[in-house]
Amino acid sequence: MKNKKPKLKILLEWLQIAAGLVVFAFGVHLTIYANIGLAPWDCLGMGIAKHTPLNYGLSMTVMAVVILIIDLLLKERIGFGTVIDALLTGNLVQMFNDLNPLPENHNTWIGVAVMPVGFVFMALGMLVYMKAAQCCGPRDSLLVALGKRMPRVPIGIVEVILWAVVLLSGWLLGGPVGIGTLISTFGCGLVTQLVYSLLRFEPRSIKHRGVIEVVKILAGKGDA
Repeated sequence: MKNKKPKLKILLEWLQIAAGLVVFAFGVHLTIYANIGLAPWDCLGMGIAKHTPLNYGLSMTVMAVVILIIDLLLKERIGFGTVIDALLTGNLVQMFNDLNPLPENHNTWIGVAVMPVGFVFMALGMLVYMKAAQCCGPRDSLLVALGKRMPRVPIGIVEVILWAVVLLSGWLLGGPVGIGTLISTFGCGLVTQLVYSLLRFEPRSIKHRGVIEVVKILAGKGDA
């Protein structure tokens, strides 16, 4: 019985990650429903969907898997949370897009009001996801990997450069860009920080476990 409790704990953490991603995906769906322009990665996903047989969800999933492979090639630490994120998030957003009973929004002010609500759900979803301590998503891992290779450049500048490249690619592919893009770029982080401050959550205090560590736990050779 000794090894069953750690295994159960890992299983519950995977369910926690999935639950967090459902909440996060609903938040992303709201930013898409706002219909005033998308955040850089979502813009790229929509752009890819315009030029392939893939819908938005599958485009984001393929992109996430490609980024995950790049993370591995860059020898970045990967956890089961990273893998679950890559496989689920885009498809969950697509599910909410498909289930949405409301007509397409064409009111800019409604879009401006809805977008921050989406950011709140995204922040709450990330909080639940990160508390499972099984590493961050593929895009965050890519940012960390790039930051390590540009040690003299502040990580915030590295993120801006990455977003600029992604956004330019998405725009060239026909992804929607607008005032919502600016709101996402500058407002999402602020809302996330506010939510985390109110809930007294500090993501940097979490000690994440990679795939190898979790496999050892499942094999009964480590502690959960």
